[in-house]
Amino acid sequence: MGNVFCCVQVDQSTVAIKERFGKFDEVLEPGCHCLPWFLGSQLAGHLSLRLQQLDVRCETKTKDNVFVNVVASIQYRALADKASDAFYKLSNTRSQIQAYVFDVIRASVPKLNLDDAFEQKNEIAKAVEDELEKAMSAYGYEIVQTLIVDIEPDEHVKRAMNEINAAARLRVAANEKAEAEKILQIKRAEGEAEAKYLSGLGIARQRQAIVDGLRDSVLGFSVNVPGTTAKDVMDMVLVTQYFDTMKEIGATSKSSAVFIPHGPGAVRDVATQIRDGLLQASQPNLS
Repeated sequence: MGNVFCCVQVDQSTVAIKERFGKFDEVLEPGCHCLPWFLGSQLAGHLSLRLQQLDVRCETKTKDNVFVNVVASIQYRALADKASDAFYKLSNTRSQIQAYVFDVIRASVPKLNLDDAFEQKNEIAKAVEDELEKAMSAYGYEIVQTLIVDIEPDEHVKRAMNEINAAARLRVAANEKAEAEKILQIKRAEGEAEAKYLSGLGIARQRQAIVDGLRDSVLGFSVNVPGTTAKDVMDMVLVTQYFDTMKEIGATSKSSAVFIPHGPGAVRDVATQIRDGLLQASQPNLS
């Protein structure tokens, strides 16, 4: 019906290309336009000015010979003031952009190792965008944004990378665990050393108290009972303690005891040894 009345409608964010007798005449903006077909005017086609996106998957290899699939997203749009160039100069815009993306990626990624390729995605995207901007501006297109959205190595390579990462983390965890155990052992050893030191001080003080008590008892008994010597008193004390010990061992049903010779001669020997020890311990005090 529009052709009968020589009127055409151009939608928003779209321009139309008008030809006259097969030659470009003008670009029609959005709205209603008169198109007298009987004067040779006709509509060659429409061109969208909306932002478009093209996802390109390119297979290439890195400097360390790892094959990867690089996925790039190109956002582009046609320029209204260059609509005729965008409509006439390119027959397949998407194929043209894809060819430039392949060229730049396959020239950039092989210069980088795999780890560097992941770290320098922005640099790769910038190189692709600069090349596309320089090439596509001559055809009436603007490159709005270029993104490297993914770098996919082979599945075996990804598995190997994960194993390397896991091994490194396990090594760090083992070192930390070993350091923790080392600290625990050091602290435990320090605690044991301190406990033994204090225990030794306690035993030494206990023995010193026993020696002082026996010495006082022997001296007091010798003074109060004339005619007795320190040896006689010491022998009596040892025999008394000997029988007390034997009594306690016999009264205990579940006792762990180490038996030593306990005849009268053995008691005399034990008494001699204890007396000698007491005398030696008393030497510093006497001097």
